[in-house]
Amino acid sequence: MKKDYALKMDHNDPIGFAKNHFFVPQRKETKVTYLCGNSLGLQHKDIKVYIEEELRSWKKNAVDGHFIGNRPWIDYQEEVKSMLSKLLGSSQKEIAVMNSLSVNLHLLMISFYRPDKVRFKILMEKNAFSSDRYVVISHLKSRNLSYEDTIIEVSPRDNEDSLRTEDIINTIEKNNDNISLVLLPGIQYYTGQLFDIEKITEECHKHKIIVGFDLAHAIGNVELNLSKWGVDFATWCSYKYLNSGPGGISGIYVNNKFHRDFSFPRYQGWWGNKIETRFQMNKNIDPSISAEAWVMSNPPILMLASHLASLNVFNKIGFPKILEKGKLLTQYLGESLESLSSYGSIFKIITPFNRGSQLSLFFHTNGKKIFNQLMDRGFIVDYREPNVVRVTPVPLYNSFMDVYNFVTNLEEIINDL
Repeated sequence: MKKDYALKMDHNDPIGFAKNHFFVPQRKETKVTYLCGNSLGLQHKDIKVYIEEELRSWKKNAVDGHFIGNRPWIDYQEEVKSMLSKLLGSSQKEIAVMNSLSVNLHLLMISFYRPDKVRFKILMEKNAFSSDRYVVISHLKSRNLSYEDTIIEVSPRDNEDSLRTEDIINTIEKNNDNISLVLLPGIQYYTGQLFDIEKITEECHKHKIIVGFDLAHAIGNVELNLSKWGVDFATWCSYKYLNSGPGGISGIYVNNKFHRDFSFPRYQGWWGNKIETRFQMNKNIDPSISAEAWVMSNPPILMLASHLASLNVFNKIGFPKILEKGKLLTQYLGESLESLSSYGSIFKIITPFNRGSQLSLFFHTNGKKIFNQLMDRGFIVDYREPNVVRVTPVPLYNSFMDVYNFVTNLEEIINDL
């Protein structure tokens, strides 16, 4: 592990300036290195400007703010969707900005989980994020279906940490007559594994199975091409790699093939009505022919302002540049960790090479103790039972020296055990 390399890479970093536009937590006696963007992204300094602009519009224009001002609220979300489309690899019509991830997953399952007597099973990973599991369980209960009879779980092989794509494909093939829905993450929250969304989608469609993805850890972190891959639906949150604030607004992707297909039921609200007839207050909805048809209420402007400010950073810098630095940072972190004498005996990386910025370190012993000591030294990382420390160098606000300092301190902590 060479310090000179980190200094050289930071000196030549074409997007290194971006970190100066984010607020880093401060401690009086300890310099903070933030490596937890997989959980909550840092605040960009422009967010306050964007929110205050809408507060002024509300103060000055009141209800007229829907139709006048720099960004009229009636179509505020259009600029947000324009930027999101570049991160998702989709058209704007396939995106709606609304609610939170779990609420959106509920709404999407209303539309896309349509079990019958033969096809009623749902394929998920065994170690799915808890909230996704809770959503699915509640839908099963509403249909008087049991978890044991309905859920097909896929998991890593014995003595392996990540799922093999071939095992997912084979499970779909084996159970294709009974599967109604495949629901998987884009990136697994615990291991950091990036799933092969394209291959999984192709296999599902070969058997006419609906497939959806939770992109909470993928959006803004890895390249996505949802339209090209033909993904049926997806949802995500905006407070991790998109840096839009705690509890930031979510969004959905619905493939355009469903926009005119009303055989898929939707929970509806007035904002899902076409904008041309929305204010006519007709008895029956005139649904938007887009993902907007799934929107129920007018959007929360202050949350959208924070979201727009954050997305504008991606727009100004260019997502390809961010992805390129992210790959280099994570590669440097991985190679530096693997060079330590304690690698293998004390800890190992369980994140496979198909990944984003997150590396998950599994400690054979003393995981929580090591995590606490890292935090005491100012390294804000993330702990997950059992014995995993998630470390995420985010390209927008982390440097190669951040990585160097983290690995150096980790080595000192382990040597002192």
